[in-house]
Amino acid sequence: MYTDKVMDHFRKPRNVGEVENADGVGEVGNPTCGDMMKITIKVEGGRIADIKFKTLGCGAAIATSSITTELAMGKTLDEALAITRDQVAKELGGLPANKMHCSNLAADGLHKAIEDYRSKKKGT
Repeated sequence: MYTDKVMDHFRKPRNVGEVENADGVGEVGNPTCGDMMKITIKVEGGRIADIKFKTLGCGAAIATSSITTELAMGKTLDEALAITRDQVAKELGGLPANKMHCSNLAADGLHKAIEDYRSKKKGT
């Protein structure tokens, strides 16, 4: 059902919490399954210097949130925007078809955090 890597990220998620004084916040949810995700980022020199998540959801939602933060850490904003749900699932060694929407949420949350950062920056 789940790969060892999914289970590892579920049991020992990386980057859990909230970035203090975050530069960007992305909140997403799926009303069908009830998963809720919040991703916060700190940007320095055009790169993601810190990223954390809070997820209320199934094991796959937690694992995809965790791996997404690892994939995005240190990347430029454009590189992080290029992270896709398929890439998230592939990085975890695959997800069951009925859990693919979880990887979609994680990538969407990251993208929303970057969009939030950019919209705040335009306003200043």
